[in-house]
Amino acid sequence: MFKIVLYQPEIAPNTGNIIRLCANTGAELHLIEPLGFAMDDKRLRRAGLDYSEYSRVLRHRDWAAFVDAEQPARVLALSTKGSRSHAAMDYRPGDAVVFGPETRGLPADFLQQVGPDHTLRIPMRPESRSINLSNAAAIVIYEAWRQLEFAGAR
Repeated sequence: MFKIVLYQPEIAPNTGNIIRLCANTGAELHLIEPLGFAMDDKRLRRAGLDYSEYSRVLRHRDWAAFVDAEQPARVLALSTKGSRSHAAMDYRPGDAVVFGPETRGLPADFLQQVGPDHTLRIPMRPESRSINLSNAAAIVIYEAWRQLEFAGAR
């Protein structure tokens, strides 16, 4: 399935919601430190409810540690600076889909490494700034899973 990668997430309830998303889609959640909250934060637990036992959540000290441990076949980045729609990508099992921190997004040098063909954008109205992190993750992962005909779903 897919790897949802949160690069230095800052808001516990967003991560909790994504834990729940992973439990319902079979995606793995990878958290790249530093985190803007403690893993025992009650807001994280409340948002994730009891779904953490149904999802795989892994922490990595930095991006390099994630790459060393997971060796992702392909890295896709989500950014408001992307020019390619998330729906135009042909997703593959094992894709690592990276989302940046809520207040600042992914760093420019990270996006440069990923490249424009793998930097995706969720379409939105021109006057909009961004979409909530957990909503963005749900939009992208469900599109990716839809392309795989919801493999493993009932």
